[in-house]
Amino acid sequence: MTEIKEIFTKKEKQRFFRFPIDLYRDCEYYVPALIGDEMDTFNPKKNGAYSYAESRLWLAYRKGKIVGRIGAILNHAANKKDNVKQLRFTRFDFIDDFEVSKMLFDTAVAWARELGMTELVGPLGFSNLDKQGMLIDGFDQVNMYITLYNYPYYITHMERLGLVKKWDWIEMKIIIPEKNPEKIEQIAAISEKRYGYSSKKFKNMKEVRPYIHEAMEIINSAFAKLHGVVPLSVKQINNMEKILMLVGRPEYCLMVQNREGELVGFAFMAPSISRGIRSSNGKLGLFSILKVLKDLNDHRHIDFYLIGIRPNDQKKGVAGIILRDGFNAATPHGGIDCQTGPMLEDNANVQNTWKHYEHYIHRRRRCWSYMIPEK
Repeated sequence: MTEIKEIFTKKEKQRFFRFPIDLYRDCEYYVPALIGDEMDTFNPKKNGAYSYAESRLWLAYRKGKIVGRIGAILNHAANKKDNVKQLRFTRFDFIDDFEVSKMLFDTAVAWARELGMTELVGPLGFSNLDKQGMLIDGFDQVNMYITLYNYPYYITHMERLGLVKKWDWIEMKIIIPEKNPEKIEQIAAISEKRYGYSSKKFKNMKEVRPYIHEAMEIINSAFAKLHGVVPLSVKQINNMEKILMLVGRPEYCLMVQNREGELVGFAFMAPSISRGIRSSNGKLGLFSILKVLKDLNDHRHIDFYLIGIRPNDQKKGVAGIILRDGFNAATPHGGIDCQTGPMLEDNANVQNTWKHYEHYIHRRRRCWSYMIPEK
């Protein structure tokens, strides 16, 4: 018999965040979330999103053993902005047993009904920078630290539960060329000459730190019109700063300024830390820290975490400057390829960023929708 239990205590939350690490123990493509990071994400004292959101978490037990989990997030700010009544589901993991997935999902649906919501969507996080989207293609690829991984059987469960596609994200893999395409060099040069843009160069991450908040404000303006996106709070930006200072390298913190010295665009890239994080088992110890540090000095595989350009400076070649500088930094170190984070499949502007490079879609993930039927 399967039992669903809502969780509240620190120890219960640790079990909640530990479950997928056990579920995917033998999966070579899975990169775990750090339990400490997950605990902070669902801690109202540490996550600024709780100023406009609330959440609940449940575990599924069978014969005393955890067999599944689900979380739900009510984002009041996003619902108000988009004029919708949505509850987000998140951290939805389960063994390949439909009874388990159905009981967990029904629990989230029940809360949605209590709240007067009309739709359940996910997997989504508190903000657009959280891990989100269920993998539907690319199961034989090691996931990035900033993305989710799941077994293929999840798709069958979603369809049996009556969920349908809301939207998809795609992730690109770009082959790093020995030399930047001539077109990119031209775009960057014309942009610098015509608009007076220039690249900021950094010697160390200490020099980068003062610009991180300004960069995140660009994200707030550039992504403002996207569905479900609300401005990042100061506390959320502070958390992002900590992550970037941990994994960042100055040569991959790409920032473009105008004649007045204002930041108009940026991107954060870094050597992939997936292998090091895989060895952590959810907790960074001395061994896994050394592995992560080793990853950060291996430039063969680069993760493209984030890019943002001020709305008034888009379509003026800023992306060309960023790409030129980024790949010029990776090539001398033996860079082989670069993988992007999730991009909305219909966001042609972002996808066109890569059109001058050899690239292909290597992963696809989905946001599912479930319209809650009236009783």
